[in-house]
Amino acid sequence: MAIISMAVFDTEENKRTEYTKRTLECLMQTVNMARHTIHVTDNASCKATKQVLKDFSTYIQLYTNGQNLGTAKAVNIGWAYRQPGEHCIKIDNDVVIHSKDWACELEEAVKLDPSIGIVGLKRKDCWENPNHDNPHYKSTLDLIGGGNHKWIPIEKVNHVMGTCQLYNSDLLDKIGYLYQPRLYGFDDALAAVRCKVAGFYSCFLPYIEIDHIDTGETPYQGWKQNYAGEDINAYNQIKNSYINGTKSIYHDSSY
Repeated sequence: MAIISMAVFDTEENKRTEYTKRTLECLMQTVNMARHTIHVTDNASCKATKQVLKDFSTYIQLYTNGQNLGTAKAVNIGWAYRQPGEHCIKIDNDVVIHSKDWACELEEAVKLDPSIGIVGLKRKDCWENPNHDNPHYKSTLDLIGGGNHKWIPIEKVNHVMGTCQLYNSDLLDKIGYLYQPRLYGFDDALAAVRCKVAGFYSCFLPYIEIDHIDTGETPYQGWKQNYAGEDINAYNQIKNSYINGTKSIYHDSSY
């Protein structure tokens, strides 16, 4: 069982309504609703997106905010309903996944290797690969399973991009909720640091194909990059605090 939680912040300016619709359509086609629940938090989106969310309201748990709480806090609202032993998935509202029961595949990975803290689906634009010159992006290919179970290929990495990632329930017991300095950026990168400090590792399931459908052609893409860039010093300070133990890796509030 896993909670799938998605933050939505669509405005007339960033033109993301269609992305949200396509992502939800994908979830309806590929997620086993008997095993997983879909939680969507609307960060004060535009009228068009509110209608899309209303159209899917029979199939999702919907929470509506009067303002933009940011990605981490919005995802955390869904995660707050986690039951003991239940995994949590963060998914962005601009992805199409070309594999049925992908959520079950993510669950199966942490079942086969409980030391996996974060396991995600890999976008085509991710830099991680086994031959990368930069140690931060250099990955390692491995197999888990065997015996009476099929072998599953994984790609061990330092950081799983947050487009679609499952958090092992055992890891969540140690780190709590997502955290980011402000409204956008670094929640996944900081989670990867917390994961490693907690004694787990991160990986991709590279054989599951996904498409990041945001073309990046609106001003919103530039805003996101600039906004996150302003927080790089804060990110490095927080990261170092996790590593040296001066800041707890456990974030105990969803808000």
